Amino acid sequence: MQPTAWMDQAEQSILHTYNRYKIVLDHGEGVYLYDTEGKKYLDFAAGIAVQALGYGNQEYNEALKTQVDKLLHTSNLYYNQPTIEAAGKLCNVSGMDRVFFTNSGTEAIEGAIKAAKKYAYAKDGCTDHEIIAMEHSFHGRSLGALSVTGNAHYREPFEPLPGIVKFAEYNNLASVEDLVNGKTCAILLETVQGEGGIYPAEPGFLKGIKQICEDKGILLILDEIQCGMGRSGHMFAWQGYGVKPDIMACAKALGCGVPVGAFLMTEEVAEGSLKPGDHGTTYGGNPFVGAAVSKVLDIFEKEDIPGHVREISVYLERTLDQLKAEYPFVAARRGLGLMQGLELKPEVPAGEVSAKALEQGLILITAGNNVLRFVPPLVMGKEHVDEMAAALRGIFGAYLA
Repeated sequence: MQPTAWMDQAEQSILHTYNRYKIVLDHGEGVYLYDTEGKKYLDFAAGIAVQALGYGNQEYNEALKTQVDKLLHTSNLYYNQPTIEAAGKLCNVSGMDRVFFTNSGTEAIEGAIKAAKKYAYAKDGCTDHEIIAMEHSFHGRSLGALSVTGNAHYREPFEPLPGIVKFAEYNNLASVEDLVNGKTCAILLETVQGEGGIYPAEPGFLKGIKQICEDKGILLILDEIQCGMGRSGHMFAWQGYGVKPDIMACAKALGCGVPVGAFLMTEEVAEGSLKPGDHGTTYGGNPFVGAAVSKVLDIFEKEDIPGHVREISVYLERTLDQLKAEYPFVAARRGLGLMQGLELKPEVPAGEVSAKALEQGLILITAGNNVLRFVPPLVMGKEHVDEMAAALRGIFGAYLA
């Protein structure tokens, strides 16, 4: 069947909530994707920061095939070995104490919010607690996740949203302090804002929030769904700041393609929050996803993926800085590790550049209003950075003519 026929069929049967690019992807190998026509694409999006190990990792694939033949699902009414192993490994690399596996990052945020509210309720019996979140943040599409997403465009069609949420300015500690009161139960933020334009937290800002939380008995929730799992050069970005959260949400590269997320917490929060009957999931943490998470964490440790990210990200940053210096319409480069962004001036639309890149065999996505986002597989090499830069120079050059 021709690609246009596949796309026509999709538009007839799939709810139109995405404006998809006009290609039909078929398979992947290493850091490349191939469409149904056999065209090759260098992938600098990694399924929106999911495919940390790239495509076709045989050790990972074999672990999943083995588990498929053993057991896919049992429900959380019973124990299963792969998920027990995955939980222990995840707690070990994160320094957290307890984990609840979900099906997505959005569900991880939902669970984190529930844990924080239950923790506060258990202390004072009140149900009017407030959460402070950040402007320009993005935490997911469910009603609970939307309630803490700091973009009115996403929230307005679905209001009123649950809970009492106030929004502070990211990297402005005074704006957070102004919102804190006796009803504040949690402060929630991305360690690196993704959809909002690739903004890492400033060290003083994150440490200042942690101090507020400690002084006021407020829980710190960090969203590491996109920036976690080695992308910053640490297993979790907060580890590079030395600021440990009380609750953390992660997903995306946690399963490297298998849909799985998690929220983790300290023992103190676990003891004082969610009890049997407070939270649950049918599919979350089943044997199949447990096997995926367990193997991903094994490969990360064996191949020192965070160490590779620390090395290659220096080269990526230098390359992007060179592009900024060469082209006057590149306003800024910012990011952390292999989560980088190039902000373009209005005369060069980021969406247009992304579309042209796709034509040239380079997959790039956008973030914020006019930012090219670079979130490649974490196994990316210098030669792939050079290939990306060459493609971008060909595209950027046309805007100078």
